[in-house]
Amino acid sequence: MIEFRGAGPAEFTERLETVIGIYTAAMNPPAEQISGRKAIMRNHGTYPHFQCYFAELRESSPGSPALETPRIVGFAYGFRGTPGQWWHDVVLRALTERSGREAANAWLGHAFELAEIHVHPDYQGKGIGRAMIRTLCAGRRERSAVLSTHDQPTAARHLYGALGFQDLLTSFVFPGGHEEYAIVGRPLPLP
Repeated sequence: MIEFRGAGPAEFTERLETVIGIYTAAMNPPAEQISGRKAIMRNHGTYPHFQCYFAELRESSPGSPALETPRIVGFAYGFRGTPGQWWHDVVLRALTERSGREAANAWLGHAFELAEIHVHPDYQGKGIGRAMIRTLCAGRRERSAVLSTHDQPTAARHLYGALGFQDLLTSFVFPGGHEEYAIVGRPLPLP
């Protein structure tokens, strides 16, 4: 059985090796990017109103005894975006250029930024990602939720659309990058 358990910044940092393992299995990044991603994630834990949930496997199989130590098979975290944060500032600038300051502030002026949502490939397609997003966004006081995802017809892109996220920017390339992303958002709360 999969259960979702909240974790604060200290536990998130303590479990960073496990988190990076799931991220690596799910995203298959180049090996040289992993240490940088780990540093970024560690820094995210210091952001205002940081919130994380772990998807934990509590039993090995139906009818089997519960595992002594639950195994983390997915994680999702986010925080309130504020000026001075790299992603926030880059996206705010691009959205302002594309849609104007009023629209950019409406989406990012008081937003919950879903920074990472990953499920180990062995457990994908079972509704874990959807449940983590709903759990992570429940009770948030921000007026919107925003995130970036590869601008391709992926399972993640489909999931965000099914949850009511709309495209704010498409074919967006972050400074120093080469991959195209979609920046998506939706008003909170989630239904």
